[in-house]
Amino acid sequence: MSKVRVLRFAVCVFFLVCFFCGLAFGAPRKGWKRKDVDIRAGNGRRIRGIYYPEGKEVLLRKEKKSRARSATKPSAQPMAKSTATEGTSGVVSSVSINTIDSPPIDGFIPWIAVTATDEHVDIDEMDFYAAKQLSIIGEPLPDIQASDFAIGIFDTGASAHVMGYGASQVLNVEGSYLTNNLIEISGVTGSVFAWVSEPLALFIAGLSAIDPVEKTLDTSVMVGESNISIVVGDEPLPDDPDLPTAIGAPMSVFFTTVINNENEITIEYGGEEYTAPDISVFDHDDANVPDYPIAVPLELRPLGAFSVGYIAFDLEDILNGNIGVSSPSVIIGNFAQSLFFVHAVDMDDDGNSAFDKDRFMFDTGAQVTVIGSRIAARLGIDPDSPEFIVDIEGVTGDVSWVNGYYIDSVEIPALGEWLRFTNVPVILLDIASPEGGTLDGIIGMNLFTEYNMVLRGGGMFLEDDPMLELERIVFERNVADIWPAEGDGKVNLRDFAVCADEWLSGAGAGCDIAPIGDVDGEVDILDLAVLAENWLDGAF
Repeated sequence: MSKVRVLRFAVCVFFLVCFFCGLAFGAPRKGWKRKDVDIRAGNGRRIRGIYYPEGKEVLLRKEKKSRARSATKPSAQPMAKSTATEGTSGVVSSVSINTIDSPPIDGFIPWIAVTATDEHVDIDEMDFYAAKQLSIIGEPLPDIQASDFAIGIFDTGASAHVMGYGASQVLNVEGSYLTNNLIEISGVTGSVFAWVSEPLALFIAGLSAIDPVEKTLDTSVMVGESNISIVVGDEPLPDDPDLPTAIGAPMSVFFTTVINNENEITIEYGGEEYTAPDISVFDHDDANVPDYPIAVPLELRPLGAFSVGYIAFDLEDILNGNIGVSSPSVIIGNFAQSLFFVHAVDMDDDGNSAFDKDRFMFDTGAQVTVIGSRIAARLGIDPDSPEFIVDIEGVTGDVSWVNGYYIDSVEIPALGEWLRFTNVPVILLDIASPEGGTLDGIIGMNLFTEYNMVLRGGGMFLEDDPMLELERIVFERNVADIWPAEGDGKVNLRDFAVCADEWLSGAGAGCDIAPIGDVDGEVDILDLAVLAENWLDGAF
């Protein structure tokens, strides 16, 4: 048994004990229902189940239905247009707000195609820094073709690139391409050990680069970086999960990435089906990058990042006169690896607020939004009274229960229009921050399912700060979506209330929707039939 497996076995035994203790003392509440799911919570964490009280089912992205909030927590108005803010001059001004009501718990997964070559700088030349590449360079690794590829995640929450064991076998990142050095990958229920690779090159593209029939890869659209060291998973033990393949912040910092949620792509590959937004990766000044009207400032933190590089020696190496890769490539800052953070987040729940918080990480690899204990305390959240509970599987495969809540509002200041999300499902989980301590939380992709996105990397020395740019997707309006006047993307009790208020009045102001295309000036059974036919339909 390899030393990696021995270490992992010890970790598994320890957390198995913890798991059964959890069964005894922390199981979800009696009478609650369970829904099986597979939702990524960042850094290898996956939500495998959601428990909820009868009649308070948690909304999933692909479910075309809406569920009411708890009767003890009235819903906020979903279509607020502006808010009053006080500037530095003391003058109160109006800020335009783009509002999403009741986002789903799960956002999209940004799946991408990944391939590798041997392009690197010889370590004896003492050049340990990654180089941006706008096309594929170098030779494929031994025994693979130039068009061979694996499927990974475009994951800004990963501080280093991670390649699962299965993907490493497809791309032949094994043998002489692995060092003898191990790195520990931590999760919510424990940690595993993985190998540090020798320098090589990685290249990525969206799923549109894959021929859906031939399963071949169009390498002409791929970009990437050379001279990088990555983390490679060891062969998992039986029933253990493989590490996810995640292309992290050290890649996205070099490029501008367009995530088009309006155009989803589905690919079958390796016996699995992958659905993701159409993703394209460009150089920063490429004229093909769209211009979107909403801009959320981001920053790399810790501050002071100046390059992407690996550590090529440690104390033992120095004493022995040897040089070798000891740690994978990360965004190198003043004190630790840097990741993307949202510049400010405001939250409100039941009259309690957490204002101008700046320790929220922006994580494209997390489908769910997370808050930490500090934020939960500011919001007055009761840890003994969750509104739902989730099963979270960590990198070891062990499971723990984590509380979930609905937050009345989450606001992110932005240029153009502020972003406001109401009735937001979040999970309560403390996650380590690259700045030390724990994060305030994670801004996950469930908040952006109704937006096309442009992530402009950057933020290193002498570079512009990174930026997230957004465009609200205009969904085709359902004829029965009549409340408010401009619609809210759902057909539910609010629309029914409009019909009830206008019933047989002849006013025809809002619910006169039938016959379709030739309304008759009356609100009657014909209009009610159209409402019933479209009940709980909507775009999420």
